[in-house]
Amino acid sequence: MGKVMSLVARQTQRFNVENRAQKVISQAKPKPAPKFESNLRDLERVLKDHPEIVQEQSKKDKTLDENLRHVYVTSKDTMPDNVANQPQDPEKPLPINRTTVEEYEFGHLEPRAVTRGRCTLRQAVQFIGNHQMDPEKWTVAKIAEYYNMKEPLVTNILTHFKSFEVHLPNKNLERQRVLTRAAETAKQLKE
Repeated sequence: MGKVMSLVARQTQRFNVENRAQKVISQAKPKPAPKFESNLRDLERVLKDHPEIVQEQSKKDKTLDENLRHVYVTSKDTMPDNVANQPQDPEKPLPINRTTVEEYEFGHLEPRAVTRGRCTLRQAVQFIGNHQMDPEKWTVAKIAEYYNMKEPLVTNILTHFKSFEVHLPNKNLERQRVLTRAAETAKQLKE
């Protein structure tokens, strides 16, 4: 019920909004915002004490008008000539290569040097793949020796992480499954 009421309320708020906005815009002078009673009292007090303020605001000040007529604005080049033609500072050279930085293969910059007992993500993917392809050649001991890692760590990596394996289904086998399902449903419909 609440959703229906909000939809109705929204439609009534938006009804004829362009005409109502045009009516407000076309008025000669907009209505001023309401003032607080304390502000109105202060304004009345100032007008009683200094009635000449209203007259002073309504008449044109000739000295200000004359000063404004003598003011001229001229635009100049925003960048001075000495800055534009200034030679480049050799201590602060601008970049020569403006090509975008390539995205990294594994999402982050790989370190150039790897501490002993650690491996990069690329190395881990490599030895996991090697172990999956040929586990007799790439044993845990050989991987640990090659990458300077501890054998229990390599064992944990190989047991808990695997590279993706792609299994492509045999199309004929899939067709047979679809046909057998269709035959089974046809039998059930006949019965």
